[in-house]
Amino acid sequence: MATKKTEDAFALSFDPAKFADSFRDFAEKGAAQSKDAYAKMKTAAEEATKTVEATLESAQSGSVELGLKAINALRTNAENSLSHMEALLGVKSLSELVELQTAFIRKQAELAVEQAKTMQEATRKVAENVAKPGKEAAEKVVSTFKKA
Repeated sequence: MATKKTEDAFALSFDPAKFADSFRDFAEKGAAQSKDAYAKMKTAAEEATKTVEATLESAQSGSVELGLKAINALRTNAENSLSHMEALLGVKSLSELVELQTAFIRKQAELAVEQAKTMQEATRKVAENVAKPGKEAAEKVVSTFKKA
């Protein structure tokens, strides 16, 4: 009799059909969650790729802009130096030499300050443009967390 009670108890608590249904539900939920997680990861990876591409594009165009400004500054300085050398060749007295040299040095100092300001402003703009895609992506992620 004890074996019959054990068999009855086991039969009541373990129904293979119910177990299979439960396992199937569990597997389906797991698969759905995996698909959802994969879709979110794929979207995040695509957005990260776009952010990196935009950052690199901004960095490249900014580098070109800064390079052109530096070349322009070098060209201006070279032209000023050549003009000064030509003027020095026509000097007739020591006082004229001192006057020309003083004027040239003052003009070059003022030009150097102006060029430094121009390069600083251009560098600031390039840095802002390079950081902009990353900043926007970070703000988007933060806003997503705030919603959740």
